[in-house]
Amino acid sequence: MTKEEVLAKLVFDVELRGLSKNTQAEYYTKVKLFQEHYNKPATELGEEDIRFFLHYLTTERKLASGSVNTYNSALRFLYGVTLNTKLNLKQIPRHRKQRKFPDILTKEEIQALFEACDNLRDKCILMTFYGAGLRLSEVAGLKVSDIDSSKMQLFIRNAKGSKDRYALLSQANLDILRTYWKAYCPIESLFYSRNRKGAPMTSGAIQNLFHKYVFKANISKNVTVHSMRHYVESQIMGSITQESSKSA
Repeated sequence: MTKEEVLAKLVFDVELRGLSKNTQAEYYTKVKLFQEHYNKPATELGEEDIRFFLHYLTTERKLASGSVNTYNSALRFLYGVTLNTKLNLKQIPRHRKQRKFPDILTKEEIQALFEACDNLRDKCILMTFYGAGLRLSEVAGLKVSDIDSSKMQLFIRNAKGSKDRYALLSQANLDILRTYWKAYCPIESLFYSRNRKGAPMTSGAIQNLFHKYVFKANISKNVTVHSMRHYVESQIMGSITQESSKSA
């Protein structure tokens, strides 16, 4: 079997199992890099090659634990499912990930982010992160038809675990979405790329605009778009704690 044939069979197997598009892309990329590293098809490689490859990623490439674990998962799937080969999983251990508390933006920092925005579309994107507490892929995947103003909610398709769900829509979020819709006239994708003729914005493009405004707002914390979600979660937990204290 050639390297290309291995990849084609892998694609068939991940699609057959209904894995998310992100997982499909991750597995394909990781397996392709594994084969390129040895310049051999995976059928000519085995358990020891996997061990040395993961060690190389850890010690020479110095990848983060989460990244190494993604390679690990992709190769376990490749050999266990696509190539139907038994592996001694004790010999291919996963990294233990250190759990760190995320940096959480303050209310003032979030306001500074909004004020730093130099166009309505970007401000609307950030306010939707903040108002609905959405994940990056969820904002990128929003469609115009997902807005339900009568029930004040957003329909989120293919959320975590490939499940659909609803998110609350605040009045402030709805107001800016309406202003944005009148100005930009999106047809299908709610937030579209101006460089790709109406195609949905990629997660990478949204990440880039977030970091652009973090810099403009002079925020020195190590934050990501998920910091907006963490802020919402912290506010909810704070409200629950306050209510519990009052009723005690």
